[in-house]
Amino acid sequence: MQNFIELNTGNIASEHICCAISDKKCADSYQAKKDWLQKEFANGYVFRRLDERAKVFIEYGPAENAWVPITAPNYLNINCFWVSGKYKKKGYGKALLNTAIEDAKEQGRNGLVTVVGTKKFHFMSDTRWLLKQGFEEVERISSGFSLLAMKFDDGAEDPKFNESVKSGECPDKQGIVVYYSNRCPFAEFHAHKSLAETAKNRNLPLKVIKLNTMEEAQKAPSPATIFSLFLDGTFITTDLSVCMDSRYDKVIERSKK
Repeated sequence: MQNFIELNTGNIASEHICCAISDKKCADSYQAKKDWLQKEFANGYVFRRLDERAKVFIEYGPAENAWVPITAPNYLNINCFWVSGKYKKKGYGKALLNTAIEDAKEQGRNGLVTVVGTKKFHFMSDTRWLLKQGFEEVERISSGFSLLAMKFDDGAEDPKFNESVKSGECPDKQGIVVYYSNRCPFAEFHAHKSLAETAKNRNLPLKVIKLNTMEEAQKAPSPATIFSLFLDGTFITTDLSVCMDSRYDKVIERSKK
């Protein structure tokens, strides 16, 4: 079952990265994610996946180098962690998580940390499942995000969110504002292409902000640096489908409930 491979600078050009295997329109964004990974490998980043044409993978790295607005000294931060389709409920999730736990212990880390939603958020791991695996909530903020930690040392400092996310608001208070990074192979295409048309059709101002560096990401107003949409200054959703003209109104309405 545990036929996993780890991507690196030597094989990433020829190996797929799971998410956008068949989505041709996102080819440039897909390559941008690969380019992002190439750089992050030097910072201790790990991308491990099932050796199949499937969406079964985990991404993690030193929290000090995470493109997420958290402070978690000597932890490993889990980013994307996904088991989909026919591969669910077959032990792949636990097996992948165990590889991260083993790496963290071998490196002498205090534990693992990850950002999740207090309810299910797109592009984020299943909160309830992680709690069952031994994670505990160490902080929660009003915009609906939680910070979970699996601590190996009870005396270790708890991870925490950075101040930039505490208000749940962004500096721009008019119209749609999106923050995204190349951590996702879909975000760049839809933020610039799909959402531009959607905003125009509703006569809404649109500002798209790309997080180009780790420092920018660690100061972002949302913990979801893959993709976060704000409306009139307030955080609304991580759901990338909000960019689609046919989905925008439904996602906005649902997110306000």
